[in-house]
Amino acid sequence: MSANIEQRYSERLRRYTTAMNNQKPDRVPLRPFVAEFAAKYAGINCQQATHDFEGALAATRKCATDFDWDATVGNMIYVWTGLTEAIGLTYYGAPGIHVPADVGFQYREPAEDNAHMRADEYDALIADPTGFLFNTWLPRVSKDVAPIGGPSTYRNNLAFVKGGMAMLNYFTALGAQNERLKNECGTVSAIGGILKAPLDILGDKLRGYYGLTNDLIEQPEKVLAACRALMPHLMHVALTSADPEKTVPITIWMHRGCVPFVTPHTFETIYWPTLRPIIETLWAHGYQTLFYAEGNWDAHLDTFTELPEGSIIFHIDRSDYQKAHKALHHKFALSGGIPNTVLSLGAQQEVRDWCKRLIDEIGADGGFIMDASAIVQNDATVENVRVLTEFTREYGVYRNGPSVERLAAPTARPCDEAAIAQWAKEFPAVDPAPGICVPWEGKRGELKNVLGDETLVKRVWNDIEGFAYTFIWHCLVSF
Repeated sequence: MSANIEQRYSERLRRYTTAMNNQKPDRVPLRPFVAEFAAKYAGINCQQATHDFEGALAATRKCATDFDWDATVGNMIYVWTGLTEAIGLTYYGAPGIHVPADVGFQYREPAEDNAHMRADEYDALIADPTGFLFNTWLPRVSKDVAPIGGPSTYRNNLAFVKGGMAMLNYFTALGAQNERLKNECGTVSAIGGILKAPLDILGDKLRGYYGLTNDLIEQPEKVLAACRALMPHLMHVALTSADPEKTVPITIWMHRGCVPFVTPHTFETIYWPTLRPIIETLWAHGYQTLFYAEGNWDAHLDTFTELPEGSIIFHIDRSDYQKAHKALHHKFALSGGIPNTVLSLGAQQEVRDWCKRLIDEIGADGGFIMDASAIVQNDATVENVRVLTEFTREYGVYRNGPSVERLAAPTARPCDEAAIAQWAKEFPAVDPAPGICVPWEGKRGELKNVLGDETLVKRVWNDIEGFAYTFIWHCLVSF
């Protein structure tokens, strides 16, 4: 890294983390979450960026360099359809295969009568979530994986080998991408780690939205028990995928847990009680969480104030930015707010007006990060994204704020062991524990004698178990 890029990166990291800590940096940070827009800007189509992730990574670096943003995501397209096709997943429409090459990948909601988990299978999921994913869920969502008891096939075996190797390859490339953003572009990798709410997982990947809403009426106690069973696993995924330096937040992608997708009663009795302990525990471990609040979450803004000060950054999509500012900004930083329709259909002056409005009304005292309201796809115009960038850089300077050189360097928050222990009481006991598929105790029973260091054998066994666990849970959460 050259001295110039190193300095630029250091300044941007201080600016970004200062704003996320709800304080005033030297100017409003720019952190666009660009997905298919990056491909469009780089001159490639959705198929090229989605099916060959190296194209997407290069496109993101080009955007980071040319637009000179403070932070961005290494690959906001994220779902690599080469991987999903290797596993044989059926719930994605891949550009150039199932949908036109210039259309972003599509999620295919299961039919109500053909959900990936049946209404009478809650007990199996609750008893062993990891086992249920491998034995029941994966054979249903993959056209290649054979069901338990069915004939093992060549394509079945290849799905696990190719899928596992592809996931390892992809995650390794994402780590390298973060380093290239830093060393080549001087740009901060905006997020680390992934989280979804237990109720959203049920609706997104298991029961489908219609199936879940029926269950909330007919068997709400089973839904709650299933959400509780998922809690420790989703927290484990978040912690093990998080930024080890604890400088950038874990992101929770918030889908359909808000009113009117669910009732206030469901939010209060199921969604929030099974999400809040995860957020509190992550904070106790030293991690902020970016609430990427897709849709309108106005009905729940006051509830979010129950969380510890500074523990989240709230991203404004369809929520009223003035209501979010009034309810949350005294405790948490805010981001987003520029309607995606303005970036795609609006005049350049309309983009400037929106940026000015947000900076003046909710960003005047700091704690605000400029971004679109939702992930920027290829309908946004290059000119409008450039206007957002240039206007914010010029107008978003805090005239009485500190110079960037005076901003405090980010430091990792220490773990609060007492708080971790307190919140651990909210999680159900899980056997096997998160991170494990086949416990060592079962494997040890198969070994009549261990002639050497049993501790070493156990450690390596558990480490490799973690690879299998990571594979199935990231299939569920990330892909």
